[in-house]
Amino acid sequence: MSKEIKYDMHGLSVGMERHGNEFFLNLKMTGKLTHEDYQVLTPMLDSALEGIKHPQIKALVDLTDMEGWELRAAWDDFKLGIRHGNEFTKIAIYGNKKWQEYSAKIGSWFISGEARYFEDKTAALGWLLEEN
Repeated sequence: MSKEIKYDMHGLSVGMERHGNEFFLNLKMTGKLTHEDYQVLTPMLDSALEGIKHPQIKALVDLTDMEGWELRAAWDDFKLGIRHGNEFTKIAIYGNKKWQEYSAKIGSWFISGEARYFEDKTAALGWLLEEN
């Protein structure tokens, strides 16, 4: 008799490129985000932006495998938005669930740029890379 093994995937994948004061941030979130995830992400972002005058960040956030946030992680996300919100010019949220679309709308309240929700990754990247 074989036992079914249940493995809950969880994680945060972060990629960042810099060109002068412009940054491209690529985030993929899997499972339920935790406070510990933000303890990794926040210092990484703070360090990358340290000493940069007027950084401009475009971000692709892949939520297709995300299941939600722990309450404390949701608070961490809010604080991150308040701290760096004026540095984000565009955030493309790529997802596949209605609550993710609502998150994009709410998130746009806390950044100076624009946040949009996409169900197609190619369209999300195209929007991020188009010139204003």
